[in-house]
Amino acid sequence: MARIGITGHMNLARDSVPLVAEALRDVLTNDAEGDLVGVSCLARGSDQIFARVVLEYGGAVDAVLPAADYRERKVKPDNVAEFDDLISRARTVRTLPFDTSHNDAYMAASEEMFDAVDSLIAVWDGKPSGGYSGTADVVAAARERGIPVTVVWPEGARREH
Repeated sequence: MARIGITGHMNLARDSVPLVAEALRDVLTNDAEGDLVGVSCLARGSDQIFARVVLEYGGAVDAVLPAADYRERKVKPDNVAEFDDLISRARTVRTLPFDTSHNDAYMAASEEMFDAVDSLIAVWDGKPSGGYSGTADVVAAARERGIPVTVVWPEGARREH
């Protein structure tokens, strides 16, 4: 069974979504032949694209939510339906014991994910994090723990600012 985690940018430009989805399909193709489990916080952008690709390949999604208020506080109104659909399709949902969503909770969720995966995919443009717990921080923490990281940033992908 392949257990793969995800980290990546939330603010992907709309035209980057299909590019990232195709790049994730390419990376996950070999793992899709066996039992595939994707572990994700289901954040907007990279996490949700990854979860969709895992499900498309017949895999299972295990969700790790950073805090009790994550949906109410961090999921934007235009993303609620997507988030709710993915949560409803998750095999497991683990909510960390934080009452409020904040950077320490996000990093703790990444650490929790590390305990459950064999490798990590990072949808990352290679730039430093804009604040603690961003993609660059998660990649660095995974590498420090010896977790193999595959960076995905397809030609033409970009972030909105």
